[in-house]
Amino acid sequence: MEVRLSTLIMTWINFAIIILLLRHFFWNKLKGIIEERQNLINQKISKADEDAEKARMYLVKNEQILQSAKEEGKKITERQKEKGDKLYDEIVSNAKAEASSLKERASLEIEREKQKAEFEIKKQAIDLAVELSVKALSQKIDEETHRKLIGDFIAKVGM
Repeated sequence: MEVRLSTLIMTWINFAIIILLLRHFFWNKLKGIIEERQNLINQKISKADEDAEKARMYLVKNEQILQSAKEEGKKITERQKEKGDKLYDEIVSNAKAEASSLKERASLEIEREKQKAEFEIKKQAIDLAVELSVKALSQKIDEETHRKLIGDFIAKVGM
């Protein structure tokens, strides 16, 4: 195989012409496409960095909100516990007051019944005394009859 110098020179010249033509017609377009692609990639990287920063900020903010919600939950729980304790104390106090009132009413009722019973006993004693007096006045009383009437009176009264 024989390489001719003229063919070699012509090949180099054709190659140079093709490069010049490609550079003239397509180089700026390729360079623009490459720059656009590079800009798009840079924008996406910037956007990803911004999104990552926003995500970190949201994470911190959400942690603060969560902590605040936990504290508020504790406060609400404590307030409800205090209300429950207060209601419990109030119910116990009302129950004690009601029990005391019932006890007092029962004592009053017992006292009334006692007075009523005493009154009835006195009334019966008076009735018996009157009855005894009537019997004594209607009969001639000697000492033995007198003792018998007193014995009957005591038996009826229950002394």
